[in-house]
Amino acid sequence: MSGHNESILREPLITGNDITYDKITSDVLYPVENKPNKAWWIGFIVASLGALLWIVAVSYTFWFGIGAWGLNKTVGWAWDITGFVWWVGIGHAGTLISAVLLLFRQNWRNSINRSAEAMTIFAVICAATYVVSHMGRPWLAYWVLPLPNQFGSLWVNFNSPLVWDMFAISTYFSVSLLFWYTGLLPDIATIRDRATGTRRKIYSIFSFGWTGNVKTWQRFEAVSLILAGISTPLVLSVHTIVSMDFATSVIPGWHTTIFPPYFVAGAIFSGFAMVQTLLLVARKVLGLENYITMFHIESMNKIIIVTGSIVGVAYLTEFFIAWYSGSEYELYAFQNRAAGPYWWAYWLMMTCNVISPQLFWFKKIRTSIAASWILSIVVNIGMWFERFVIIVTSLHRDYIPSSWAMFYPTWVDVAIFVGSIGLFFTLFLLFIRVLPSIAMAEVKLLVKSASEQEKKRQIAAGEHDSEYVKEYIESLEKFDSVKQEDYAKV
Repeated sequence: MSGHNESILREPLITGNDITYDKITSDVLYPVENKPNKAWWIGFIVASLGALLWIVAVSYTFWFGIGAWGLNKTVGWAWDITGFVWWVGIGHAGTLISAVLLLFRQNWRNSINRSAEAMTIFAVICAATYVVSHMGRPWLAYWVLPLPNQFGSLWVNFNSPLVWDMFAISTYFSVSLLFWYTGLLPDIATIRDRATGTRRKIYSIFSFGWTGNVKTWQRFEAVSLILAGISTPLVLSVHTIVSMDFATSVIPGWHTTIFPPYFVAGAIFSGFAMVQTLLLVARKVLGLENYITMFHIESMNKIIIVTGSIVGVAYLTEFFIAWYSGSEYELYAFQNRAAGPYWWAYWLMMTCNVISPQLFWFKKIRTSIAASWILSIVVNIGMWFERFVIIVTSLHRDYIPSSWAMFYPTWVDVAIFVGSIGLFFTLFLLFIRVLPSIAMAEVKLLVKSASEQEKKRQIAAGEHDSEYVKEYIESLEKFDSVKQEDYAKV
């Protein structure tokens, strides 16, 4: 066998022929350096209309108060907290792909980490808008900060999990933004060196004087590892603290110790599904099939299987604990979820989150672009309904039947949620227009080891046993960007 670090049996992370450093730069920067195509404009116009709807709905809420929503005395939390937890969960995949996979030296992260990190930033921004808008008095939002009394406000109650939310999410956002921007520096410098005029001046400012010498790269790699080490605990801590909003209460269906790991698994589950949704479209529209390969898609689908299965076990465990506890209130809360007025939301959640990911056990589905994209959307629909079921069904029927009530969303509820999706996609589409959606510097590290053309060179040079070569070629059948006939020539 060859002395190469990359086994011939490992599927390539870069496909295509004549892949050079210059070609990678040109392919990745094409959307940045050229005028946007029709597909981008269509997406941007639709997303911008959604963002405009969000501005209208949030402005209406600020003007008339949260009475514009469908909340009542019994259901005090509904679509607002549902949307907040859903967006925070979506932001989890970016940190996991960036930090955890970096520490574990998983090279398949190199092509998808940049977009996933950007997705994290935009998802947390969308989540933060819910926090401010559901306060009722958004002009006093700064009161959640531990400011000195000279500011005219008392210190916050550090026993409140809502204050923990503020600290957790602001820390998560700050570290994620720093990690994302640090990784961008070499690529921004590349754009700077290729640009002219005003664009060159702008990118020069944002590149922070990156020179690309050895000392700069050493510091870059050291800082990346430090930030990855800081970010990794955040994957567990942020959604754990969000879950404590519920777990520290006395509401049946909320007061449970399973929430922290259950919420973390669900966050990674929904986050990877959103990465799939975005990247499957981006790779086609931006022509990045050689860099976001079927290996990346299948790897993410495998993580969706694992985290979806954990979520399914959590659902069953909740029911068992409710029965085993002997608490009639706890048991009724879960029976009401499955058979009460919101039964349709519960079973939609179970279908989307438990049953649909199991389809990825079949290789044909797991390696299908269309099936992966559809199921990624199904998963995020299911995860939204999970948060809705947890929040609304636990509140709408409490200890006193005389206070039972139903929650019905108003047009403002719907508009804020749909608008937040429009805001998210507007930010993402602007991102891929001004910054590279793939980390060029990191992908270039794989050309000499994990690219298809390097493996072809090894085969042509006779560096591998014929059995291994045959097994390797057969593994490429699922790749939509690999031409099998090329190997007959080799």
